[in-house]
Amino acid sequence: MPAYWVARSKINDPAEYKKYTDLVPGIIAKYGGKVLARGGRHQVMEGPHKFHRFIVIEFPTLAQGVSCFTSPEYDAAAAFRRAGAGEVETVIVEGGDAT
Repeated sequence: MPAYWVARSKINDPAEYKKYTDLVPGIIAKYGGKVLARGGRHQVMEGPHKFHRFIVIEFPTLAQGVSCFTSPEYDAAAAFRRAGAGEVETVIVEGGDAT
């Protein structure tokens, strides 16, 4: 069953944040992920307007999405934004029947 990595971010330092975003596509691909949305136009319907960038990535399974996020290579890339270049909230949710 597919799973979706859903993140919302606020970029505080574009140059440092770019060091992170330059590395991530290859890491995502290594774990079977496919970017569905990354930084496109959006409309916040409810909730805080703190975040300015939204990301949706599809993985074949929840385990692959979690493995990607917890991998050493993703951790190394995320260190750029975690050092203050950006603020991010991320969830990975399994798709499928909502009943």
